[in-house]
Amino acid sequence: MNDYIVVLDYGSQYNQLIVRRIRDLGVYAELVHPDDFFSCDLPQVKGVILSGGPNSVYDENAPKLETKLLDLKIPILGICYGMQLLVHTLGGVVESNDLREYGNTELNITKDNPLTKGLAFSFNVWMSHGDVVKTLPKGFISVASSKTTDHAMMMHETQPIYGIQFHPEVRNTVHGIEILDHFVKDICKMDKNWSIPAFIEQKTLEIRELVKDGHVICALSGGVDSSVVTALLAHILKDQFTPIFVDHGLLRKDEALDVQNTFKRDFETNLITVDAKDRFFAKLKGISDPEQKRKIIGNEFIKVFEEQIKNFKDAKYLAQGTLYTDVIESGTKTAQTIKSHHNVGGLPKNMKLILIEPLNTLFKDEVRDLGIRLGLPESIVNRQPFPGPGLAIRILGDITPDKIRIVQESDFILREEIKNHGLDKSIWQYFTVLTPLKTVGVMGDNRTYDYVLVIRAVTSIDGMTADFAQIPYETLQKISNRMTNEVKGINRVVYDITSKPPGTIEWE
Repeated sequence: MNDYIVVLDYGSQYNQLIVRRIRDLGVYAELVHPDDFFSCDLPQVKGVILSGGPNSVYDENAPKLETKLLDLKIPILGICYGMQLLVHTLGGVVESNDLREYGNTELNITKDNPLTKGLAFSFNVWMSHGDVVKTLPKGFISVASSKTTDHAMMMHETQPIYGIQFHPEVRNTVHGIEILDHFVKDICKMDKNWSIPAFIEQKTLEIRELVKDGHVICALSGGVDSSVVTALLAHILKDQFTPIFVDHGLLRKDEALDVQNTFKRDFETNLITVDAKDRFFAKLKGISDPEQKRKIIGNEFIKVFEEQIKNFKDAKYLAQGTLYTDVIESGTKTAQTIKSHHNVGGLPKNMKLILIEPLNTLFKDEVRDLGIRLGLPESIVNRQPFPGPGLAIRILGDITPDKIRIVQESDFILREEIKNHGLDKSIWQYFTVLTPLKTVGVMGDNRTYDYVLVIRAVTSIDGMTADFAQIPYETLQKISNRMTNEVKGINRVVYDITSKPPGTIEWE
């Protein structure tokens, strides 16, 4: 492995954004649980970042910092909880503050320091803390303050140890990327060593060494992630893998045909298509709970693959498109579970195949870049993000073929109109959700009592945070008119204007 930065995970739901921003700088970074730090390849670790987190450092069960990490003399940057943890561990004082800071706050640089070299002496940063540093540890000096925080930044006088009370990883912090850049390149002395071509080279070596002369079955759902995994394995393993596409009947309109054409005709893989619509519908009949849907679909997927391996005596591996965000949202040692992903939490414990997850350290935009470099068409790579359980979690309540039809047709209209109005490049994700609600309507001279449909559209960079897309009213009106006129079963369309947080992008 090349030199890299370790981000210690102290429980923030957005700690992977730190990793993402560092990779944007051309430097490789990994998220590591504090208990696992000394299992890292320490000679290659050139810097450590202590992430934020929801705890107070003075609580009895709060995550700790091993002091022997400090003995390594590796540059350290503490962010929010990470700064407070440094202070608390080294003998300073952290207390609860009556005047809490949440949101945009003006930061004032009070002393020159390597982190803000060349930046303005005053700029807005993103704060999110209720505790405050009251007394710095011996050897540290304060280099910045805010309206309610005397020690908003600190640094050690002789060692490369720094602390900042704000979050440089979020885009609300004006010079956040520059601060991270100064830490990674100027303080840690890191060169650019991270790129998608380097990732392809590394994964090629890893997978060939793991598989040797064995055979891999690849789970192809038709989404961006599984499609990129399929293309990557086609590049690495050639005939040593077989992609299996399970048509569970929960895909978007015409998507099953598009997937088959791409990988059987264009990529010339030995694609196997399994028509499992009836099987999945039977398992999902009467099921309304979203977590139960995810578990059922995940288990059924694996059962299909385990049945298929009977035709491949040397098949020992199952490849799938798990991403970094899938892992974090399914819960880590420190982070709370938001929702389980079918390819993370839904796998049966007695699964016979060994998992290969080549993308589980990549973010969505990195996966898209990888797909383009592997030769996938833009129609696949820039396809709307799509959950593994498919339309099952875009239908609130039980699943029926008629409800699937409604969502497929309405989703097709939405995608068509977004593209027609030139918004497909600026909106990160957009789809429809069918609610179990029915309302009174009128069409012609007849009374109707049909479903309420929701349009969900968001802008985002990596899916970790998102804002609702501000679609022009005229466009929304055109979409609503088409849906209520062309899709039988809908008489009311509403638009979701919730950001993430507090909501998630998907409804289930």
